[in-house]
Amino acid sequence: MRGVVSIPLRAGGNGRWGALAIVGFEFTHQEGSALYGLVAAGTTDVILKTDREGRILHASTALEHLGFALPDTANAPHLLDLVAPASLAVVRAEHEAAVAGHESTDWVEFAARTNDGRQHWYAIRMRPLLNDARQAYGVLSIMRSLDERRDLEEQLFTAALTDPLTGLTNRPAFVWMLGHLLDTHARGSLALFDIDHFKAVNLRYGPSAGDEVLVAIAGFLRSLVRPQDIVSRVGGETFGVLLPDAPPDEAEAICRQIVTSLSRIGHKASGNDVWLTISSGLSAIAGTADGTIRRAELALFHAKAQGGNRLERDSEKRFPWMDKLR
Repeated sequence: MRGVVSIPLRAGGNGRWGALAIVGFEFTHQEGSALYGLVAAGTTDVILKTDREGRILHASTALEHLGFALPDTANAPHLLDLVAPASLAVVRAEHEAAVAGHESTDWVEFAARTNDGRQHWYAIRMRPLLNDARQAYGVLSIMRSLDERRDLEEQLFTAALTDPLTGLTNRPAFVWMLGHLLDTHARGSLALFDIDHFKAVNLRYGPSAGDEVLVAIAGFLRSLVRPQDIVSRVGGETFGVLLPDAPPDEAEAICRQIVTSLSRIGHKASGNDVWLTISSGLSAIAGTADGTIRRAELALFHAKAQGGNRLERDSEKRFPWMDKLR
């Protein structure tokens, strides 16, 4: 059968039959049945017919979206020509399984090789093309673009790890990054900053003013830490800073500068109306993520208990009972 192939499709429950027309293909009735089994819905899908070795014999026009010319009999490309190096093994294995007669219903995701310099993701599903002796003489495949789905997943992933008000990473992301530092045995320090008397600001000036303060503090922290440091909003008015490879003395100097600079700027900007200050607790990155955060929280609690506007470091002498919590 050549040219236009009509594949019978039953429409709903009224007993009527329709037809799926694929232009430019050369299909046998068995191939048409295989195509019907793949349920090729959507004009952006790429439909491929390959031989046992993986050479592309026929392809739908959607293949041009990958930046490849349609195959011809003089110079037929290989299926793996469409696949980025990192995904070659998985696509090759799926094609070999189809040639062996395995009729998988699974979609296999892979990175495509294109000419536009960007990475595009596709999912492919393959079915063997069987002769009357039930032996595979080729493979019929459908490739479906995953770019939109992956873009959405990345957006959702970013949103799940980002504080929408300040644009900083949030507490889950902060904990994961701390865990990564611990897993790689990186040295450094963790600091927690809490705005003093923040609830009074909200009560006196309203939540909108409080939000403005949070955004301003976020920018203030980022301006004073090192480029490699990570600033996150880990609570209502609490910020966390990871200082990788920062020894205790250097980390203390950075945090003390933040506390004293905000005290000076906050007092000058507000006069006697509101004096915006911040307290900080500092601990070394060691042990577990929970233990590291807990030590910083206790140091922060000690700073707040002494009136705020100060920095306190985790100290074994101050908290001798800490060993019981680790």
